Amino acid sequence: MPFPQHEIKKIVGEVKAHLRRLGEMGVREIHFQPAKRRPPEEVLAVVREEIGDCTRCKLCQGRTKLVFGVGNPRAELMFIGEGPGRDEDLQGEPFVGRAGQLLTRMIEAMGWRREEVYIANVVKCRPPENRLPEPEEVETCLPFLVSQIAAIRPKVIVTLGGLAVQSLMNTKRGITQLRGEFLEHRGIPVMPTFHPAYLLRNPAMKKPCWEDLKKVLGLLQREARAFRLGGPPSAATDRSRP
Repeated sequence: MPFPQHEIKKIVGEVKAHLRRLGEMGVREIHFQPAKRRPPEEVLAVVREEIGDCTRCKLCQGRTKLVFGVGNPRAELMFIGEGPGRDEDLQGEPFVGRAGQLLTRMIEAMGWRREEVYIANVVKCRPPENRLPEPEEVETCLPFLVSQIAAIRPKVIVTLGGLAVQSLMNTKRGITQLRGEFLEHRGIPVMPTFHPAYLLRNPAMKKPCWEDLKKVLGLLQREARAFRLGGPPSAATDRSRP
């Protein structure tokens, strides 16, 4: 929630008045010590504690486990999906099903191990029947994702699927229009690309997805490894949307 303008004006007025008093006392210089940034691990723990046993939206009614996020709190690369599926709901970890296995191969092809990046979702509880999260569910959960991003401060974010980029960037444009070009979230480059589950059902889209990821590598000045995205079609529970 934005800080109220009247409160901002009040604080600014108080600061100005204090500075005037200091000037009247003969103070001519003030040296400020920058506040020390809290470790990302500590900030993420605070965010997780704030979420708690969340009942803020109706998604809580059908969940088994809340899926917060996993990986390196100091990662330079962060992946964001839309929401947990069945396997994620059972294990409490994002991207552990068939789509998650493909994401892991994508991460390794880019030169990282899965535990070296950070992986999260827009919503933390599984939508029924793997449907898309509804607008009010996204609105409720998105601030926690934004807090995760602020804690980690990755060098690049990769969003997976249309809803992930639409939610983070507050746009209604589709993934086919947005993918392949960098956007920006609070100074952090964002590369939208296809959801791994979509790639499992549409193997022809693996090549353009890899082109997107190579742009990320280029920005980070890293070289790609050999990329193999083979495998059988996804199970019926995998999402078919981009």
